[in-house]
Formats: sequence, structure tokens, C-alpha cells
Amino acid sequence: MEPSDLIVRPVSSESALERLEKANRFTFIVNIKANKNEIKHAVEKLYNVKVKSVNTLISTSGEKRAFVTLEKEFSATDLATRIGLL
Repeated sequence: MEPSDLIVRPVSSESALERLEKANRFTFIVNIKANKNEIKHAVEKLYNVKVKSVNTLISTSGEKRAFVTLEKEFSATDLATRIGLL
């Protein structure tokens, strides 16, 4: 799968924006078939950042969410501004 096919969209809820600022963690809705390694490589390739870790969950609505923590030298708020989320 192509990186642009794996990442569906960023999440812009209040709790996601709080995680962005406090934990340097970005939240994405991803393809249900994507695994953590594929998500990590897709985010690194699409946004030119280094990913520290990826956690996933499937919500009650059936969407798969990926919580992507960036390395300390990269700012999640800068990334959010760059892609137009903030």
C-alpha cells in the first residue's frame, strides 16, 4: 500500500489536540488493514518526521485510530500547523 492510502485523515478533536500539545502525539484515522510498522513508515515518508512509537485502536464506529508519538526533535504542533490542522 502507498503511504497516502494508509493515512486517511488527521483527527482534530479536543482530546486529540490536547495530546498534540502535551505528549507530542498526533492522532490519525488510518486504513483498517494497516499495521504499526506500515503506519510508522507512512507518517515518516509523508511528513518528513521521525516516529518514536505507534499505538492503535479500533473505535466503536469501526475506524482504526493511530496515536503516533514523534521523537523529541520534532514538534507535533509544528506538523499540525504545516498540514493545516491548527
